[in-house]
Amino acid sequence: MAALELRHLRYLLAVAEHGNFTRAADDLHISQPTLSQQIKQLERTLGVQLLDRTGRTVRLTDAGAVYTDHARRALRDLAAAERAVHDVQDLSRGHLRLGVTPTFTAYLIGPLTAELHTRHPGISLTLAETTQDRIEAALLADDLDLGIAFTGPHPPGITATPLFTEALSLVTSTPHAPTTPAPLPVHALTGEQLALLSGDFATRSHIDGYFADHRIAPRITVEANSIQALTEIVRRTPLATVLPDAITHDHPHLTPVPLDPPLPTRTVTLLHRQGAYRSAATRAFTELTHDLVQARGYTPPPCRPPK
Repeated sequence: MAALELRHLRYLLAVAEHGNFTRAADDLHISQPTLSQQIKQLERTLGVQLLDRTGRTVRLTDAGAVYTDHARRALRDLAAAERAVHDVQDLSRGHLRLGVTPTFTAYLIGPLTAELHTRHPGISLTLAETTQDRIEAALLADDLDLGIAFTGPHPPGITATPLFTEALSLVTSTPHAPTTPAPLPVHALTGEQLALLSGDFATRSHIDGYFADHRIAPRITVEANSIQALTEIVRRTPLATVLPDAITHDHPHLTPVPLDPPLPTRTVTLLHRQGAYRSAATRAFTELTHDLVQARGYTPPPCRPPK
């Protein structure tokens, strides 16, 4: 009966998601009559109508909405329990689900993955590159174990551990100088042609806010939704861009030029769901992340003032 009840929950959630019995049945790889019969059996067992079938789309009743909330939590907790049972403390095997915002794939994910493979080759990694709000939603839904993004505000239930401070600079293709270039007054960028990340990146909003605060309007000649494309464009043209300083560490053909006043820094954080089961793989990745950040000399996050 327990297996049958779990199947009922998954069937109900599928109908609620699709709003249609036929599409839900296709997604579940069962026939539509079978799905309809199973949902009716669940409603008879509970003694309440869960779905409103009178409209063009199938909708949850008030009772159905309440029940599906509990069903989602129950299935999420059961999945976490299964992972806990199969967790291997000696790290000979394991799996980690990680979400990151896009700029980190340009300089942080490669070293982190290499270090994970070196220390714990038995741990497999599923990596999702997406926006911060989607990372937080996936953590709350238990679709991810950890996320790397920026400090708050975060929704209730998300815990953020500071990792390091990310600084941004103007980036050009001029050869590396033996010393750090003198800061460039921001007003010198007025009318200059730049290549910048597109509005899909939180970094672009950060840059635009800085320009607006200082009342300057560079000419955005190129917009790109790929950091690799942007670095290639800057390398092969006279255009400059604005990127995290850490990206230039792995690109000797790019030179960071500090701006005056400097762009505001951002605190990079490791995100997880409060109270979530932390597998051995999750704990190991958290430890090696802190080790790598320190080894690469990233600026420590600002200390929180005492309460």
